Amino acid sequence: MSTQMLFRKVHHWGSILIAIPLVIMIGTGVLLMLKKEVEWIQPSSQSGVEQNLLPMASLQDMFDAAISVEKAGFTTWDELERADLKPGKGIIKFVSKSNWEVQVDTHTAEVLQIAQRRSDVIESIHDGSFFAEWIKLGVFLPVGAVLFVMWLTGLYLFGLTEYKKASYRKHKYRRRKK
Repeated sequence: MSTQMLFRKVHHWGSILIAIPLVIMIGTGVLLMLKKEVEWIQPSSQSGVEQNLLPMASLQDMFDAAISVEKAGFTTWDELERADLKPGKGIIKFVSKSNWEVQVDTHTAEVLQIAQRRSDVIESIHDGSFFAEWIKLGVFLPVGAVLFVMWLTGLYLFGLTEYKKASYRKHKYRRRKK
């Protein structure tokens, strides 16, 4: 079997094999690229009273302000997914395991914004961990590898086709001159 025929078969069967996971990866990848522009995906960061300074309020005071928001769904530190300090904006973001985000001013400990944060769920769908760890490593990782192989073989097939077209045009031009 020629290299060209092998690469065509890789393209044919590879594209069928990776179709569904690739659609998921592309769709969620587009959403993740827009996360800073679309509030529905990830809430924009507010600005505190004072930016670029060390926090004046204690961490416990800021957390107490955040737990006062019932919708956020956390009352203890264990229920937090993460706390993200943004000193340049003068805020701290408390993100719950249920994907609610509470932004608190680091100087006044005032709640600035409460919003649902969907970017983390979208990211876990994107990498396959949303479904199961074995799907992440056993499906989405191989899909990425197959896509890379398809890209390489596609470049080869494209280059070969262009080379053959150029050779044909050159040969045709030489026949006309005779």
